[in-house]
Amino acid sequence: MAAGQKRNRPLLTQALGALDKFKYEVASELNINPEYKSGYWGNISARECGAVGGNMVRRMIAAAEQTLAQQAAGSATAAFRAALPVEPDAQRGATSAHNPSEIRPGQSQQAFGIK
Repeated sequence: MAAGQKRNRPLLTQALGALDKFKYEVASELNINPEYKSGYWGNISARECGAVGGNMVRRMIAAAEQTLAQQAAGSATAAFRAALPVEPDAQRGATSAHNPSEIRPGQSQQAFGIK
């Protein structure tokens, strides 16, 4: 490919520095030949470069999946709460007959069917 015909442009130019730093972190964790630290990757084998790129992609996908799972859990909880009908007793501040610990002073347990 001739000079000036680079096709893999980043979507966010602000992320270039972070991606570059991420690349060097992954390379050091994988114990890649330390020659890359000079900034020149020409002496690094294709297998090692592929391992760095593959691990970067694997981690980015895991981070995206985790974010989606958290968003889905949050929206599912909100949707579940919105779909639940509000009980009339809860609107008035009354206690539930199912939980004896909610019995207020002055109320008898027998009123709730508790012996």
